[in-house]
Amino acid sequence: MEGTLFYWGFWLFWVIATFFLPNQNPYRMKLAATILISIILSKYYLILGKFEMNISGLFLLITSYFFLSHEKWSTIIYSIICSLIISLAYTGFQLLEIFDPVWVIFKREWMLAVGMVFLTILLQNTLKGRLLVVLSGTIQGEVLYSIILNKNNLPHQVSDLNYLDVCSLISILLVIWSLLENVGVIFQNHWSFLEKSKQKSS
Repeated sequence: MEGTLFYWGFWLFWVIATFFLPNQNPYRMKLAATILISIILSKYYLILGKFEMNISGLFLLITSYFFLSHEKWSTIIYSIICSLIISLAYTGFQLLEIFDPVWVIFKREWMLAVGMVFLTILLQNTLKGRLLVVLSGTIQGEVLYSIILNKNNLPHQVSDLNYLDVCSLISILLVIWSLLENVGVIFQNHWSFLEKSKQKSS
């Protein structure tokens, strides 16, 4: 069912942000509000000329731009470049799927999500940067893909529930990857603490 992965994934993120993130976390309320608004808006579409766009996707795009605008100029320029790279890769995948669907040997949502996650990890080092770049990049890719299809009289809803499923899957995989990256640091800090405790006791 379209949207199932999106709703489950985003509700899980909302629960974690609301009840498990510490109150001192500066992104806690912003993250929880963004997730909840995205879920609420996912049922509504905006028609702009020949284009029909899910308002949730538009909201996520504007939110990504908003957070990126508060970064340093050098970070903004690099993020724009990364976002454009992801947009072209996302659009390229979608077009290849139309012209040569044989190479899509696994479920398309997983192939698309894993490909975008791999590319994002190569381009960005932080979870925040990865999420902002991949969200803006993939939604821009949706717009570009829709423009190409509309020129060929093929209608396409921008950031529909299928996209939101992919978006949720990308976010889940990026969070898991970031946790795995930090496992070593957490283990090292815990091990150092144990070593210091042993030295004090001896």
